[in-house]
Amino acid sequence: MRLHLRLDLATDPRTAARLLADPAFMLETIEAAGGVDGHVDVTGNPDDSFTVTTRRSLPAGQIPAHLRGFVGTRIDVRQVDAWETPGPGDERAGTVAIDIAGAPVRFTGRTRLWQSAPGTTSVEYDGDLRAAVPLFGAAVEGAAAGAIRDATKVVGRVAADRLRGRSERTLAPDDGPVPAAGPAVDSASGDDQDNTGQIAGGRSGGPPKTDGDGTVTAP
Repeated sequence: MRLHLRLDLATDPRTAARLLADPAFMLETIEAAGGVDGHVDVTGNPDDSFTVTTRRSLPAGQIPAHLRGFVGTRIDVRQVDAWETPGPGDERAGTVAIDIAGAPVRFTGRTRLWQSAPGTTSVEYDGDLRAAVPLFGAAVEGAAAGAIRDATKVVGRVAADRLRGRSERTLAPDDGPVPAAGPAVDSASGDDQDNTGQIAGGRSGGPPKTDGDGTVTAP
């Protein structure tokens, strides 16, 4: 299955990269999507090349009941976003790989971050989703695509909250605060999808813990 996702953030590309490279922000998106046992590791820095690796567990109840026999009681998800050094206008490209261990499902593709309009930065994911499940592969791919879309929408919602106010002091460019984020747009196999989505869970109790090397784990 071909999967295309686009997230619009109402800020400049440099600020968007800083946000995506913030371990605390990424952990917040995991928790907001209902993930547990979240772990985030960031190497490099947002002004150059950087890689973000996230791990989380999701309840299998988020996939259709007739497919739960393939995944057990929870789904373990590992995602690696590797961003290259920015080019002119702070535009950058990269790669993404998402492995859903319990399915098993893998999504691999290319990423792009660029200023798509004045005051708007778009983050795009485009690649192939494959499920190594005999007979039911297409159904598992469809369920996994829905989970990935929902997770992307949650990133947009958490980013909008951050950009509106809570992190303006650390994320805003020098000339003032950044505006809120725009909606996420996604499609699979060339078809536009509904942009509505529900946040599956809230934050866990207590602040995230940082070990000083760019790694954050849930409390």
